Amino acid sequence: MAVDSLIPSASDAFTADVSQRLDEIERRLVQAAEADTAFATSAAQHIISAGGKRFRPLLVVVAALMGNADPEDVTKAALVVELTHVASLYHDDVMDDAELRRAVPSANAKWGNSVAILIGDLLFARASSVVASLGTEYVALQAKTFARLVQGQLAETTGPGDADPLEHYLQVVADKTGSLIATSAVFGGMVAGLEPSQLDALAAFGEEIGVVFQLSDDIIDITSQTSGKTPGTDLRAGVPTLPTLLALRSTDPAHARLRELLRSDLSHADLTEVLELLRAHPAMDAAKAEVRRRADSARGYLAALPDGESRRGLEALCESMISRSE
Repeated sequence: MAVDSLIPSASDAFTADVSQRLDEIERRLVQAAEADTAFATSAAQHIISAGGKRFRPLLVVVAALMGNADPEDVTKAALVVELTHVASLYHDDVMDDAELRRAVPSANAKWGNSVAILIGDLLFARASSVVASLGTEYVALQAKTFARLVQGQLAETTGPGDADPLEHYLQVVADKTGSLIATSAVFGGMVAGLEPSQLDALAAFGEEIGVVFQLSDDIIDITSQTSGKTPGTDLRAGVPTLPTLLALRSTDPAHARLRELLRSDLSHADLTEVLELLRAHPAMDAAKAEVRRRADSARGYLAALPDGESRRGLEALCESMISRSE
């Protein structure tokens, strides 16, 4: 994901600085995935080489530019969060029996579940090695974040039970997505030497913008005629999203057909009707309003941070998250 597309208001010098740092992080990511055999290296670099948004390293870099951070520490912090994220994708794809990841065959589809699980473990180990070189405070936060990732995945796997499905879903999103994005922002602030209160502000901002990131993807899954993403991917897989959960809460008889479809097996269905009904449902406007509300909330936390181009960049990021779902 290009820096200038997420932070369009940034100066050329700031954008160039961030881009140069992300290029170095990309090089080191590939290097960190090198293993003792050619096969293990190929498998460990598979998802990394397929690309990705690199949203988490971007947050590390932008937050780190609020202070006088050592460039090597910035790179290490970014490697930790992205290696953790990529490792979790290997495991997620096994659990979801996914066939594709980033438009290429998933590792489990290519080499089988056992290889994919072990490669995920290898990348988690590499993240642990890197974070250990940053210090015990970083290790402790990484461990806490990893526990939230696992518990979020477990909650998604077991389902809401007697809990409200929407509240359960939002907590899963906070744990699975928001927690690591929050840690990305905090790691950047830590290497920048920010005050504890400022790190708390970054944590709150990161978790909120992380949830916004996922909820905007939920909307794009339905409205994606111009985004390049195949519409209805989550619908076909039976994955709950903010718009579908909001639509299922409706009791309006006029929307009974949509509720019937959403409760059915859509894995092999023609999604044309359900997409048309969902796009016209008030749930879409409600979902977009929730994204705007949370993005505004995330922006509010930034007031505690040092004024400057980094803070303005994070503020612009909030606007970008709203725009991508409109």
